[in-house]
Amino acid sequence: MSVRVRFAPSPTGLLHVGALRTVLFDQLLAKKHEGQLILRIEDTDRSRYNADSEKEFVETLHWVGIDFDEGPHVGGPHFPYRQSERQAEGIYATHIETLLNNGSAYKAFDTPEELEAMREQQLAAKQATGYFGGHWRDASADQVAQAEAEGKPYVIRQRIPRGQTIVMQDAIRGQIEWNSDLLPDPVLIKTDGMPTYHFAAMVDDHLMGITHVLRGDEWLPSFPLHWLLFDAFGWERPIFVHCSVIVGKDGKKLSKRHGATRVLDYSAQGYLKEALKNFIALIGWSPGEDREVMSESEMVERFSVDGLQASPGFFDIEKLKWLNGVRIREKSASELVDDLVAYITDDYTRQYWQNFVDEPMPNQVPINGIDVLKKLDAIVAKASQNRNYLEAAVEELKPRVTTLADFGDGLEFFLVEEPPMDTKAVEKWFKQAHVSGMFSDLIQLVESTNPTKLEEYESLVKTYAETKGFEKLGPVVHPIRVAMTGKTAGPGLFELMSVLGKDKVIARFRKALELAS
Repeated sequence: MSVRVRFAPSPTGLLHVGALRTVLFDQLLAKKHEGQLILRIEDTDRSRYNADSEKEFVETLHWVGIDFDEGPHVGGPHFPYRQSERQAEGIYATHIETLLNNGSAYKAFDTPEELEAMREQQLAAKQATGYFGGHWRDASADQVAQAEAEGKPYVIRQRIPRGQTIVMQDAIRGQIEWNSDLLPDPVLIKTDGMPTYHFAAMVDDHLMGITHVLRGDEWLPSFPLHWLLFDAFGWERPIFVHCSVIVGKDGKKLSKRHGATRVLDYSAQGYLKEALKNFIALIGWSPGEDREVMSESEMVERFSVDGLQASPGFFDIEKLKWLNGVRIREKSASELVDDLVAYITDDYTRQYWQNFVDEPMPNQVPINGIDVLKKLDAIVAKASQNRNYLEAAVEELKPRVTTLADFGDGLEFFLVEEPPMDTKAVEKWFKQAHVSGMFSDLIQLVESTNPTKLEEYESLVKTYAETKGFEKLGPVVHPIRVAMTGKTAGPGLFELMSVLGKDKVIARFRKALELAS
C-alpha cells in the first residue's frame, strides 16, 4: 500500500507534545510503508498566523529527527503547501463551485446582528446553538441573486443533510454514528474569501493524495462534517485515525505541572532526541511484548495503526527521565563529552537557562538558571583543557544522571579545586573525635603509597579501617566522601578518588582537616 500522510499545523504558537506525537506517528507510518510525509501549513486564519511559529515547528522537528518529503520548505509536486497561497491560486474557488452546483453548499447573507439574535432565541428556548438552517438554507435562486446584486456580504455554508444517521469509520474506534440533526451548517468559505479548516483541509487531503489522516480525538466532533464533504464531492475517503488524548499521571488534562512543555525546552533541559522520540511514541501506542526501549528502526518496524489505543495516553515525566538515562548510559564517555559540549554551547540552551524562572515547590530550593549555566560552562572549559580527565569523570558519573543538564551538578566536585561544603554534612561528620587524626593519617598514606587505581584506593581505606579497629566502614567512608565532594551522597567513592588523582585527593584531605580541627 502506498502511504501518504500529512502534518498540517496552524502555526499560531509553540510546538508542544501533542503535535509532536501526531507527526511522529505520521513519520513512523510513512517509513513503515516507504511512503511520504508531507508538511502543509494551515494558515487560513491570517489574524493568528505567526511566521516565527512556522519556523520553530520546522527547526524543532528537524532537531527531533523528523524531516519532510514535501512541504513549503522543500517543495514537491503539490506546491504550494501553504493554504493561503493555495487560496490565492484559486484552488478552493474551483471546488466550492462544485458544492454550490450540486446543492451541498449555499450562500448565507446573515448579518452579525441576525446571527446574534438567532443565538439568543436558541438560548432562550434551551436549544442547541448554531446555524441549523436560517433563511438562506432554502432561499430561492432569485433571492440569492438579489442579495448578491445588492452587494451584501456572505459566507458559504455546508448543507448538512437532515434526518439521517451518519455512519463513519475510525481506525481506532471502529464504527461511529452521528445524528445529522445535531450538526449545524458550518462555514466553508468566509466573507473574505478564505476557506475554513473544515473545507480546505479536506480538499487538500484529496488533491495531495493523503491516504491516512492522523489527528487528535478533539477533532471527533468535526469528523461527520469532514465525512460528509467527501460524500458531497464523490471522493474516496482517506483512513481517519483519531489518536487518544494525552493526560497527566493523575488523569487530568496535560499541563506544565505534569512536565509538559515546549518541545524545544526538552532539548534545553538536556533530553536526548532519541529518548524523547521513544517516550512520545509510547504515549497511546503499544508496540507489543511490553517493549519500552526502542531504536527508531525498531519503532518503524513495529509501528501499526492497530497498536494505537482509544484510551487516554499518560504523560509520565519520570518515564522520560528513565529512558533518557538509559540512552545516556548507552553512550561512550567520548560521545557524551561531544554531546555535552554541543548541548552547552547551543544558543537555545543558553537562552533557556539565562531566562529560567523556577516554579516555587514546597521543601525544594529553587533552581537558579545562571548557576546551572556556570556549572555547565566548567565542563566546556575542562573539555579543552584536559579531555581525558573529563571523560574519566563522565564515565564515572553517567550511571547516576538522567539528563545532560545533570552533569553540571554531578561533575562540579570533579572540576573545582575546592568543592562547596554542605555545612550540615561537615557538622555531622567532621566533628567526630576520630576524624582529624584519620585525615592526617590518610594524607600520609596517600603520599607514601601513591595510589592511582580504584582498587588501590579501596584497599588503602579498608586496610586503614581494619588497622584502626573500625567494625563498620561508615565512620571512615562518610567523612572521606564529604571531604572529596562536600556532600554526603555522590558517585562511588573509590572511583571518584581514582579519577581525581593523588594531588586533588591530598588537597581535599588537607582542606577537610582544617575544617575538622
